[in-house]
Amino acid sequence: MLRRLASVDALRGCTVALMLLVNDPGDWSHTYGPLKHAEWNGCTPTDLVFPFFLFVVGVSIALAIGPRLEKGADKGEQMRAALKRALRIVLLGVAINVVAWLILPGAHLRLPGVLQRIGVCFAGAAMFAVYTRPRVQWITIAVLLLGYWSLLLVGGSLEPFANIVSRTDFALFGHTVYLIDPATGRGHDPEGLLGCLPSLATSLLGLRAGQWLRSGNTRAIIAAGIAWLLLGWIWSLVFPFNKNLWSSSFVLWTAGWASLALVLFHVLIDCWGWPPIGRRFGVNAVAAYAGSELMQIVLPGLGMQDALYQNAFAGWITPLAGPYVASLAYAIVFVAVWWLIVYAMDRKAIYLKL
Repeated sequence: MLRRLASVDALRGCTVALMLLVNDPGDWSHTYGPLKHAEWNGCTPTDLVFPFFLFVVGVSIALAIGPRLEKGADKGEQMRAALKRALRIVLLGVAINVVAWLILPGAHLRLPGVLQRIGVCFAGAAMFAVYTRPRVQWITIAVLLLGYWSLLLVGGSLEPFANIVSRTDFALFGHTVYLIDPATGRGHDPEGLLGCLPSLATSLLGLRAGQWLRSGNTRAIIAAGIAWLLLGWIWSLVFPFNKNLWSSSFVLWTAGWASLALVLFHVLIDCWGWPPIGRRFGVNAVAAYAGSELMQIVLPGLGMQDALYQNAFAGWITPLAGPYVASLAYAIVFVAVWWLIVYAMDRKAIYLKL
């Protein structure tokens, strides 16, 4: 019987809430270290957020598509539905970037993005869930991680802008990538196309964990999570953790933590009956993320954000507790506002399903 697990919705929702928290501070120059991405090599708590989401994408596919196929659902129909949904996610991401380009002063058009990568990984993981067996999925994960490492080694550099990932994305997208180096004119995008290869491996690891979760084999998830953590840490000695490049060691390291988090949420919520904190963000993840992105485009685009931050937060919090607390307070309130929005949507049974 197909059963929606509140723990998975809660884990997805907590991940989205953390996305909003780290993406929307009041002042980027006064943000606590753990709430910032590593500048290049390394892995901060913030660097775990996006991989957690892509991991949960794989888990959700296992819980949704797997039971349908077991009941005899048509594979082609399932795949077509997944591809349509993936395309809508990608187009929504592009649309948000276009809005930012049109509204924000000095903004340039960016084509890659977070939603675009989610859409690509969703389509890829769904294809493997529909058409392949576990052995093929494991082989694919190994090929993706080892092949990506080899590709970067052949590329000759892991440095910003000079690595083969940045060079390839810049050749494909030109000046529509996220960042252009003014000194060299080279570009880089942390959500570019080539990085979708190891990102797909993240979702496939989630797919395997989701299958174990369906069968009640939490011990396998725990064992795999610990193994992935150890392998990722060892690999990082020669291939450093790097979210910008989505390095293979980063895939294993983040998937290990995501696996342990999945088991923790499952035990606490599904088994012990704890309240599914974060569930409301989880059942409207796309609405919360896309809506928050649009809000953070419209507010500065209309010239309202600085005044709002100074008058409602920095003006009185900074003299009392400092600028870092003021910046964090803005981010917390921002998340709270969106919690109220998704709470109201959930109460009225409004769910944005692309």
